[in-house]
Amino acid sequence: MATATSSARRVASLSGRATASADSVTITRETILLIAGAVVGAILWVIAGLNFAGVMNIQLRAGEGTGANPALDFLVLGLLVFMAPYGVAMSAKLRRISKIEERLPDFLRDVAEAGRFGMTLPDAIVVASNGRYGLLTDEIKKMASQLEWGVPVATALRLFEERVPTPLVRRVVSIITRANEAGGNVADVLTMVAHDTRETQLEAAARQISMLTYVTVIYIAFFVFLVTIYIMAAVFLPQMITAGQGISSSSISSAGAITLQFTFVPILFLAFMVAVIVHAVGDGIMAGVLYNGRIAEGLQHATIMLAVGWVIMRFIVPILNVGPAGG
Repeated sequence: MATATSSARRVASLSGRATASADSVTITRETILLIAGAVVGAILWVIAGLNFAGVMNIQLRAGEGTGANPALDFLVLGLLVFMAPYGVAMSAKLRRISKIEERLPDFLRDVAEAGRFGMTLPDAIVVASNGRYGLLTDEIKKMASQLEWGVPVATALRLFEERVPTPLVRRVVSIITRANEAGGNVADVLTMVAHDTRETQLEAAARQISMLTYVTVIYIAFFVFLVTIYIMAAVFLPQMITAGQGISSSSISSAGAITLQFTFVPILFLAFMVAVIVHAVGDGIMAGVLYNGRIAEGLQHATIMLAVGWVIMRFIVPILNVGPAGG
């Protein structure tokens, strides 16, 4: 009698947890990282604005003074802090979910085979939970434990859907739940769902392979842009500054025949820096969307491009100093 009472309490507890999990709103780790990154990034952007206005003088490259360059440094750091934690965490989560979904058709086939021996859907899931399905194994064992304690199969499937909230899992759970409620041969339905799920995964894999070429082109184009800027800053623009200074101090320039506005070269280089930032963020997000259709994956690419581009532009590309004419 005591055992029956304990089991009933256990079932009620599991059912209560199922209801509570459906009603409560939880903040995921990725959301926390996004909020924290936004707060720290906002602080760095404020420092960037104060540097640009001359109120503060915090430099990452000594000897530059206040102005646009230190402001851009903290602008980039703010973007990196904002994008990197959320992008890396979401990419890791998506890879984990992808590995879980990868073994879902195998699990559905095993449940269908158990169902053909006359087992009910809950019993078939419990029997199939003894198999090995990679990262999916833990989720299946949780669902099987809930079924063994008397949780309804619809509730157990819904909890599984909440733990793995992807469109593919939601569609599979919806079909299985309706087929079980309608009665009939659930095994045939599971077999068709397993086949359809595998076909969907193969199509997604083929799409990613074809899109990988475009992602590679985006990376190559970005680094070619950086190399072009380095060549201009190391070879062409210094010669332009030297020629402009020579013309300004010559008698030809005094007569007003020839002038060369070399003083705009630092502004041109500043425009290059802004272009690198825009290209890194935009191209990175586009690469992620092309590869798997998710902006979160793009934030990881944008972080890589922005970090590499900023380091090259600020610490490898030579500084262009425009001195006074004739100096």
